[in-house]
Order: sequence, then structure tokens, then C-alpha cells
Amino acid sequence: MSQPTITLYTRKQCPLCDKAKKTLLELKDEWKFTFEEIDIAESDDLTEKFALMIPVVYLDGEEIAYGSVNKFDISNRLHKKRPIF
Repeated sequence: MSQPTITLYTRKQCPLCDKAKKTLLELKDEWKFTFEEIDIAESDDLTEKFALMIPVVYLDGEEIAYGSVNKFDISNRLHKKRPIF
């Protein structure tokens, strides 16, 4: 079974994005997952899609959080995907 992938859509100078990234990196201490960060400023399509929602968190291609990212909620979603190692 492969590791889940968490994707964080973010942009520079975004305090909520910084907080979300910190939360996700803390979760990496408890869970095994691949983490990727994508700056929406690098794509007009992504900027149009996520401009007012960032940060946005996807788990294996499914949106699971945006705006204020809650560590407990993300942990629950990871637990549903796979038990703690």
C-alpha cells in the first residue's frame, strides 16, 4: 500500500498558509505521507481556482480543508486512509 499524498496549495506572504504548513509538517511526525506544496501564483488557473480559499489541503486528490487548517481534522482524515505506524 502506498503512502497517502497531502498537497498544500499556498502562496507567499500568507500567514494562514504558513500556519497550515507548520501543522502538516507536525503531522508528518505521527503519520507517513508524501507532502507537496504548490504556490498558486505560478499558475493562472490555480490562482483563479484557489485565490480566496488558500491555504487549501488535498489528500490523495480530494479537498479536505481550506482557510484555517485544523490538525485534528487532518489527522482524522489520515486515520481513515491508514492507521498510525
